[in-house]
Amino acid sequence: MKRLVLAFGCACFLAAPALATNEFAKEWKDHYATEEADKDFVAASRKAGCNVCHVKGEKKTERNEYGKAIMEYLKKEDFTKDWVKDNPEKAKELIVAGLKKAGDKSSSSGKKFAEKIAAGELPAADAGL
Repeated sequence: MKRLVLAFGCACFLAAPALATNEFAKEWKDHYATEEADKDFVAASRKAGCNVCHVKGEKKTERNEYGKAIMEYLKKEDFTKDWVKDNPEKAKELIVAGLKKAGDKSSSSGKKFAEKIAAGELPAADAGL
C-alpha cells in the first residue's frame, strides 16, 4: 500500500510541471476542435491527441512541424503553474495569440497551418494517425 501511495504521489508531483502543456492543448481544443468544427476533424484531433504538436512515439520534447511553429511563439517555461493560476485570462490571451501566429506559418505542404485547420485537416502531416 505504501508503494502505491508513493507511486501516486510521485506521479502527481511529476505531472505538475506539465500544466503549461495542458493549457496549450486546452486552448488549442477550445479554439479549433469546437462544436462548430467538422466532426471528422474533431475526431481526428482527439485521436491524434498530443501528436497534434508532438512526434508519436518520441519524448514530448520532440515536436512535429506544427509543434515547432507553435514553440516559436509559446515557451512552456513562460507559463509556470503559478503564473497561469494567477493570470488565467492573460495566459489564454497569449496562448491563443501564439496559436494564431503559428497558423500563419507554412507547413511542408506549402499550405499555411491555419488553412489546413480551416479545411478540416490536422496541421502536421505526421500527427501520428
